[in-house]
Amino acid sequence: MATVNIRRDVTDPFYRYKMEKLQSKIEGKGNGIKTVVVNLNSVAQSLSRPPSYVIKYFGFELGAQANAKPTDDRWIINGAHDAPKLQDYLDGFISKFVLCKKCKNPETDVVIKDGRILLDCKACGQRSEVDPRLKLSTFIIRNQPTKGKKDKSSKKSRRERNKDKSDATENGDKDGSPGDSNNSEDGEAEDLAIEANSDDELTRRINAEAERLDQNGDVDDDNWAVDVSEEAVKARAKELPSDLKRALVIEDADEEEGDGVSAYDQLGSWIISTAEGKEGGVADVSDIEIYMKAKELGIESKHKTLTVLAQTVFDEKIVKQIGNRASMLKKMITSERHEKAFLGGTERFVGKDHPDLIPQVPAILLQYYQHDLVSEDVLKAWGAKASKKYVDSATSKKVRKAAEPFLEWLENAESDEESEEEE
Repeated sequence: MATVNIRRDVTDPFYRYKMEKLQSKIEGKGNGIKTVVVNLNSVAQSLSRPPSYVIKYFGFELGAQANAKPTDDRWIINGAHDAPKLQDYLDGFISKFVLCKKCKNPETDVVIKDGRILLDCKACGQRSEVDPRLKLSTFIIRNQPTKGKKDKSSKKSRRERNKDKSDATENGDKDGSPGDSNNSEDGEAEDLAIEANSDDELTRRINAEAERLDQNGDVDDDNWAVDVSEEAVKARAKELPSDLKRALVIEDADEEEGDGVSAYDQLGSWIISTAEGKEGGVADVSDIEIYMKAKELGIESKHKTLTVLAQTVFDEKIVKQIGNRASMLKKMITSERHEKAFLGGTERFVGKDHPDLIPQVPAILLQYYQHDLVSEDVLKAWGAKASKKYVDSATSKKVRKAAEPFLEWLENAESDEESEEEE
């Protein structure tokens, strides 16, 4: 059976941690087509994780139903999905739920404590927390193993790893192979553990950009087609339509300055003005620029900032743009309050600013859900009742009416999951 490195970004052929390549088999046709992951048990054993975690992760990422409790060890996902595609998704699972956040080794055990999922690394001793907003995190919390019993595959995998270590030591390689632990990170293109749009990478990019600006001094304003100086931004913020101001600052403007211009007005005006100076419009205003501006204004952690961003960082191609903005948004959405503010801004964006986008509300919400920007509970609560907080009652009802297909799908997906758990 062909094997690959658990961290596929490590090219060292002597890398200690390996697993079988995923094998899938497509069965059926039409609406009954499905994919059977043939060797999921073996792969999950190599990762020291229950196969139910992996199959559910695939289901969440693909937006498809996945049977997490098969009676015949046939791990099935609805729809047709080839093995290379699933292997790519498996990299994401490994990054989020297997690799140690410090040393990037897969020698971790899952520990659930106080409703948190921790990765306990046996290689370096670090305990790192899994993002609780991920959909699989909720599944793991709800499906904890019975106390006192350890997963047999985890035990066997651990024994095999310890044996590999012993063999390596006996051969004089006390430190492991050149690709192990921190040594494997040097010279490699960004860790697999840090995905292309992850929070950690965004933080590094922000820090690098800030350092570059510090070294180069002030940015040459002559390069801007629109004046985005602080004075110009404040002046334009004063001229914003009253209804836009009301949407940007729903509550008391506790960050409002003496001239009546709040930090939220300034951020919204700055994004709009900067977009006017870009050939591709707002799509060309980078996440780093936006985050650094919010940080400069001292509102990067405020929930009301998400209301502003929902209205200003997208255009009519919002469905395709959400994935590109997900990294920044996930960094700034840190609570249910932030999620609700983000939905409120979205409601305003499609309901008032771009009513022609109302039919796309289901696709927009699906992108929010799949990129873990808004949780299932918040989406259901939002869809249950119209609100006049961000738009008028009629518009609020219209947006929620358009969202019904997505909300029904969300409800059915949850019902199917619960029925699987009861079987």
